[in-house]
Amino acid sequence: MATGVGIDPARIAQLTEREETHLNAETSGSARMYERSRKVMPGGVPSSYQVRNPHPIFLERGSGSKVWDVDGSEYRDFHNGFGSMVQGHAHPAIVRAVTERMPLGTHFAAVTEDSVVVAEELVQRWGLPKWRFTNSGSESTMDAIRLARAHTGRELVVKMEGSYHGHHDTVMVSIGIDIDDDAVGPADRPNSVPYGGGIPACTVAQTIPVPFNNADALDARLAELSGQVACVIMEPGMMNIGVVLPQDGYLAAVREITQKHNVLLIFDEVKTGITIAAGGAVERFGVTPDIVTLAKALAGGLPSGAIGGSEEVMASIEDGTVYQVGTYNGNPLSMAAARASFQEVMTPEAYVHLEHLNDRLHDGLGAIIEKHGFPAHVIGLGAKGCIVFSPEPVLNYRDWAHKTNGPLNELAWLYNMNRGVFMTPGREEEWTLSVQHDDADIDRFIDVFAELAADLTS
Repeated sequence: MATGVGIDPARIAQLTEREETHLNAETSGSARMYERSRKVMPGGVPSSYQVRNPHPIFLERGSGSKVWDVDGSEYRDFHNGFGSMVQGHAHPAIVRAVTERMPLGTHFAAVTEDSVVVAEELVQRWGLPKWRFTNSGSESTMDAIRLARAHTGRELVVKMEGSYHGHHDTVMVSIGIDIDDDAVGPADRPNSVPYGGGIPACTVAQTIPVPFNNADALDARLAELSGQVACVIMEPGMMNIGVVLPQDGYLAAVREITQKHNVLLIFDEVKTGITIAAGGAVERFGVTPDIVTLAKALAGGLPSGAIGGSEEVMASIEDGTVYQVGTYNGNPLSMAAARASFQEVMTPEAYVHLEHLNDRLHDGLGAIIEKHGFPAHVIGLGAKGCIVFSPEPVLNYRDWAHKTNGPLNELAWLYNMNRGVFMTPGREEEWTLSVQHDDADIDRFIDVFAELAADLTS
């Protein structure tokens, strides 16, 4: 990982030690809870992405744009559950919908009207005619890949190097890799590398990474593997290394290349869906894939996901070729929440509000960067955005690994947490706004960054 340019590493280390000491002292309740939780959960957390040393921060409640930890500290939430809470916490419309649904029955493993209404909303927003439901982003991408394999009769999957598409084996490849290791291969033709243990070598070999924002590399790899690739799965904008946007014309080129090679194109919109536009990246960038996967923000904090596709592709489910199943698919509580979200929360006015907030963040943070000559730049669209701790553009995973300042990411997180802005350690300063954020929340985020920039450049 690069340490970046223009900032004294010793100063970063000094401030990091100070801020860590302060945060640990202020979260003694989390430390006590951790001693309890580590006895019954590996790492003391339900998911490895929640791990933090010396202890994770345990939250107690959330309302609107804010959350409170077990020590009673209040934070303005810019993490929002890895992007799941674009509606904000305990939104009245969603609370009402779930409360009204509860006494009518919480689960049947049968169809309810709400699932039909939600599917109709998805058709209207994404322009794809058929949808099925899942319970998570991992399930959505897993089912989408199975569908693509059945439709094409091929087995290989192409993904973008460094991108995350859930925790099933096929996509746990070439994520978080050490780019200085010779095993990863050249930048324009990366090797397949497993992400952690327990992933069969034969599965790793079936997943082929290519660099994001490089249409020529994709074209060359599909030509080399002619007749073997079932699908290209990609986030239209990479959202697990901050935010890396597609260059102008790139997504259109990917669409053309996949069609030329008779390969299905899957847009993983688990993070971009609902957050960057009413119709996600398909609406925002004007490129329609064969399959879209959704989850996270779909049901306002309840577990839910979806897969949308063309009539031709989804026919493999309809005729029984592909078994797309799940006991909790279309769960009544999740569907009631999703229906309320679409009809009452994520309205055209909501997206105007989110753009306003993100524009304010972009302009305010940009002004601080310019004032201090700070080695960073800002990216934002819809509810998503980040500070990229690099003065140079980041176009793909290897750019991010070479150019961005890892220790500065950690320090920025500490500054935020110690000043009442909730972010997630190790998530490279990616934020998700909610419709319940206001200008005061934005002011606080900007003020914290101004303090960080001043402390590092004075």
